[in-house]
Amino acid sequence: MNMNESEVREYVKKKYGEAARRTGGGGCCGPAGQAGAADPITRDLYAGEQAAEVPAEALAASLGCGNPTALATLHPGETVLDLGSGGGIDVLLSARRVGPTGKAYGLDMTPEMLELARANQRRAGVANAEFLQGTIEAIPLPDASVDVVISNCVINLSTDKARVLREAFRVLKPGGRFAVSDVVLKRRLPEAAERSLRLWTGCVSGALVEDEYRRLLSEAGFTGVEVQPTRVYGAQDIAELLGGGGSCCGVATKVHGVDPQAYAGVVFSAFVRATKPR
Repeated sequence: MNMNESEVREYVKKKYGEAARRTGGGGCCGPAGQAGAADPITRDLYAGEQAAEVPAEALAASLGCGNPTALATLHPGETVLDLGSGGGIDVLLSARRVGPTGKAYGLDMTPEMLELARANQRRAGVANAEFLQGTIEAIPLPDASVDVVISNCVINLSTDKARVLREAFRVLKPGGRFAVSDVVLKRRLPEAAERSLRLWTGCVSGALVEDEYRRLLSEAGFTGVEVQPTRVYGAQDIAELLGGGGSCCGVATKVHGVDPQAYAGVVFSAFVRATKPR
């Protein structure tokens, strides 16, 4: 599958820029990548206690498919990097976990998202966070500079996931942890679906098959790879993600020519964990 990297990147940047300008609502996965509506991937990710720790604007602009700050056990004094930090919710939560002696970086390529994240940081009064502009395929940090790499439904958007995982490995210190939430597939999708930009920004067609995710992490040098499903999506969920949601007699109908029944049980959100050897 060969998607044009620059075309995908510009399309993703456009969609995320639109989401940032709306200052929240929906996620990258919500109706085919369009912000503005809750969906089965982005809804109910943060418990009330965590939601209370961040500005409402950061929570509203959450574009994820999981809660990596709940996945990663963060310790005071650690340095955390969030790949594709969006409106900043996971960076702000991480900064509070690592405390004033620690640091949380957010990396995003979309200027509007960075502006929103920095505004949310000011609202939250968090001093030990920093938002960087760049791509997750070329992380602007030195080798062995962070303790934990997190990400929330962003790696699936890259056209060069092997490079992303190698970069994550590079910036982690020996013994560092990779702890991300992502959309994963049980099997390959039809070629037409894989080549759809609409489905790519909907966090569906760019997702890795589970075995391939494990292989790429191992090839990057990681050990202790785990893929833990958190939500498996049915036909009606897929219809919502594609921007439809209609049904007939309880059966999800086609959306943009795609039959959601063909995706039922194939697409799932997962916690993906791995460790850089010491």
